[in-house]
Amino acid sequence: MARQESAAAGPDPGENAEGARSRRAFLLRLPPDLLAELRAWANQDLRSLNAHIEYLLRDAIRRRKGPGSA
Repeated sequence: MARQESAAAGPDPGENAEGARSRRAFLLRLPPDLLAELRAWANQDLRSLNAHIEYLLRDAIRRRKGPGSA
């Protein structure tokens, strides 16, 4: 519990002086065929696999919220 309290009280250690968004790592298990498709798609769009997955998730959330939401 003390770790959670101290993290909430102070600045995020993953945040730099310019205030960039912090990133949290987590494990994502995908079937090999889906991973290959995502990797090929990311390469076509000149993105890293991680950046492409983030792009797809943000786009899905934006579309889910509907028009008029930023």
